[in-house]
Amino acid sequence: MPDPIATLELAMELMRCPSVTPRDAGCQQLIGERLAQIGFRLEPLPFGEVENLWARRGSTAPLLLFAGHTDVVPTGPVEAWSSPPFVPTLVDGILRGRGAADMKGSLSAMVTACEAFVAHHPQHRGSIAFLLTSDEEGPSVDGTVRVVETLMAREERIDFALVGEPSSDQRLGDVVKNGRRGSLNGWIKVIGKQGHIAYPQLADNPIQPLARALAELSAIEWDRGNAFFPPTSFQISNISGGTGVTNVIPGTAEAVINFRYSTEVTAEQLEQQVEAVLARHAHHFKIDWVRNGLPFLTGEGPFLDAVSAAVQTVTGQAPQLSTSGGTSDGRFIALTGAQVVELGPINATIHKVDEQVAVADLAQLAQIYFELLVRVLGTD
Repeated sequence: MPDPIATLELAMELMRCPSVTPRDAGCQQLIGERLAQIGFRLEPLPFGEVENLWARRGSTAPLLLFAGHTDVVPTGPVEAWSSPPFVPTLVDGILRGRGAADMKGSLSAMVTACEAFVAHHPQHRGSIAFLLTSDEEGPSVDGTVRVVETLMAREERIDFALVGEPSSDQRLGDVVKNGRRGSLNGWIKVIGKQGHIAYPQLADNPIQPLARALAELSAIEWDRGNAFFPPTSFQISNISGGTGVTNVIPGTAEAVINFRYSTEVTAEQLEQQVEAVLARHAHHFKIDWVRNGLPFLTGEGPFLDAVSAAVQTVTGQAPQLSTSGGTSDGRFIALTGAQVVELGPINATIHKVDEQVAVADLAQLAQIYFELLVRVLGTD
């Protein structure tokens, strides 16, 4: 089994690196040195300001990938923390500091799980790989997506992927993410004609048609979801318009909208329906779309069975499958055709002051990852 002390010590070593996105601050070097000692070939893949690492042991299929990020979100006001955020602190079995749960704890568990697995199964079948980036918490432009493009260009296939995002809710392993909803943003601008508010016949107010269009969009049932996904969600995140005074009709009005959508609809269908609604209400408008991620799903099968069995073996309880939450780098890995799941620590304190993880959970997480390796790649 993975050494729990080694898992804790590596987590603390990584947490001492102030790797606020897009900085890696030496994390990938630390991990790479450990992986190289057990036979991984290291391939740094930097793009722009972002550091990425592709590491692989073996050359045959199937390939099981461990994916994660070494960057963390900013700490916020340091004085609000109980202890310095980049000084890992142990109190009553709790490891506190930025990155403890999201996701340096997961990374340390992945490494020590692989060390134990290779020691027990030096001639394991298939291959193990790591994909690490320092661009997950940022714009996600030069990180995992660029590495995946590189792999696809050279036809390097990923069969199974485990992303170490903090998926757990109340206890370690109670939730495994076996997919994610798609995310689609739209920037709407309705163009009118500025004028005096007392003479509306000489102006064209853009706020009112925008409001009517948004009201209609808010009332639409986009779909009813399915067995794996909740219904598609439409939300308005920003509205702006006006000159700040009471007697001027503005010339433009703007809104930002977001869809978190299921596999029951496509981005193209959502875009077309929104534009049709806007056309019914506004004479002149434009909308810019950004597709942040397509929905993906890993359905029932041997890999998902192996993940569930690994969790149950270590924790005594089977996990619940979920596609809830925001986006992750799993959306990029899924483009390769890989089966992707997310499994990591409890997410209650991620991105917060005094982020933390239970030391016992880190030890169990490494055991879960070890059990998964045995089930997927163990020798016959």
